[in-house]
Amino acid sequence: MPKCPKCEKEVYFAERVSSLGKDWHRPCLKCEKCSKTLSAGSHAEHEGKPYCNNPCYAALFGPKGFGRGGAESHTFK
Repeated sequence: MPKCPKCEKEVYFAERVSSLGKDWHRPCLKCEKCSKTLSAGSHAEHEGKPYCNNPCYAALFGPKGFGRGGAESHTFK
């Protein structure tokens, strides 16, 4: 029986959500930053931990600077 990576308890077939190559309990699959409950396939991963795509993953690991990657994100010296 697989174990949930978040709570370390056994995950039964009826309560299983597969994501990031692991089986999770549905309430355990949450964003590491904001704790929003995620659905399988609609989130990003960093170092094996789930994050919601927007805004958490983008803010933490995306391009830095004003506008976060848009045309106005260049820094001038």
